[in-house]
Amino acid sequence: MYKDTSTTALDDVLAKAVKAYHQYKTCSLKQRADFMRAIAEEIAALGPELIDTAMQETNLPQARLEGERARTMFQLTSYAAAAEQGNWLEASIDTALPERTPPKPDLRKMLVPLGPVVVFGASNFPFAYSTAGGDTACAFAAGCPVIVKAHPAHAKTSTLMADAILRAAEKCNMPEGIFAHVYGAGFEVGTYLAKHEAVKAIGFTGSYSGGKALFDLANQRKTPIPVFAEMGSVNPIFILPEKLIKEADTLSKQLAASVTLGMGQFCTNPGLIVAIDNEALERFILGFRREIKPISPAKMLHQGIATNYAEKLATALAQKGVQLVGQTDEEELTEGKGLISIATTKAQTFLANPILHQEVFGPYSLIIQCVDETEMLAVAKAMEGQLTATIMATPNDIRQHQPLLDFVQDICGRFILNNVPTGVEVCLAMQHGGPFPASTDSRFTSVGADGIKRFARPLSFQNWDDEFLPKELQNANPLNIWRTVNNELTRNQLHEENI
Repeated sequence: MYKDTSTTALDDVLAKAVKAYHQYKTCSLKQRADFMRAIAEEIAALGPELIDTAMQETNLPQARLEGERARTMFQLTSYAAAAEQGNWLEASIDTALPERTPPKPDLRKMLVPLGPVVVFGASNFPFAYSTAGGDTACAFAAGCPVIVKAHPAHAKTSTLMADAILRAAEKCNMPEGIFAHVYGAGFEVGTYLAKHEAVKAIGFTGSYSGGKALFDLANQRKTPIPVFAEMGSVNPIFILPEKLIKEADTLSKQLAASVTLGMGQFCTNPGLIVAIDNEALERFILGFRREIKPISPAKMLHQGIATNYAEKLATALAQKGVQLVGQTDEEELTEGKGLISIATTKAQTFLANPILHQEVFGPYSLIIQCVDETEMLAVAKAMEGQLTATIMATPNDIRQHQPLLDFVQDICGRFILNNVPTGVEVCLAMQHGGPFPASTDSRFTSVGADGIKRFARPLSFQNWDDEFLPKELQNANPLNIWRTVNNELTRNQLHEENI
């Protein structure tokens, strides 16, 4: 139904995006925010058609999609408010000291947009991480035009969202080229975009192979560009001894619910559970098996994800020393459904086999049995970067396992205590990103208004007359934003006697 966008058409799209960039970057923060709010309104106006279309393309249930649509609209409106507020600009002013030897010049700095941004739609979130999702919202807030490559698994849904963005752009008198929507079933379109000199940044949510390929392409260019790729992780859960003894049954229920939520199709799904092998762990495993047994398998988002899950699950379970300890009834399994599975292995087996460290995207978790705290720490040290890491512990556990806690927080972007990693709150304090390979740049988040900073760069203005400065840096502070002036955070105006 949807043909791959030709290179000629891509060149035209990118030429218009460059032209739009020079116009859009001069738009006020309020104009950007109003545009983003208008997008949210256009999405709401799509009504049941959007939900029905996404249900047909993704196998996701109505309630899940309605919740995700609400989240997407909230991202747009909350990032719009943050854009207008201006804190993300990190505006700073150091006034001149002409009497100093040598004289100190007047210096003023803020974040400015990078240029056209390419966003790759995610397979597992047709709304929130795709066409009008967080990356697109952040790029618009930063002052960047956006080119979205639709995910082929939900191209019709993506087109509906794209049309909503274009209607909002027209209503808000945005420049032509502020947004474009392109298609590509294979790698060719994405590769062409990543290599194109007009593109100044990339946003991606998906697999490690896809994100790393884009990262490598972007760094092989004549002018390398940043790729902000969130590539998933195994999100380890470390259950400490006293907590396990006291709450084995409660923990089994809590973690079984997390592992099977949405058929495990979240990048924060807990794929590894690490604990010391004892009677309490046996109770936990029995409880886990009991909890997942009656859960009916549901269809995964699309056949590609289901096939990939089945293959990776089979590979994981075929490894020497891995024992299947719990599984949903296979009699209920039909094509496209995920087989909920729990396995276990010894720590030494895990340490010796890199295949067991890899993400199995779906309703699967591997329980690692350690002989003692030393082995548990060794398991942690063998792990790569993660989006999240969770500690299940009593206060006494925390006091007695500081070396483990100190190390685990170094390998994750979100460090969780006595809670599950599934569920990513959209707020300023959220960090969704982590050390490689969870993401390509752990300094940034793809959720929350701080994500705007990904698509901006710092620019310092030296010795400019006030009337020629951006409004964000002018003496009168006409936008009433927070700025750091001579090392003090303030909204105050700068008066002649202070300069």
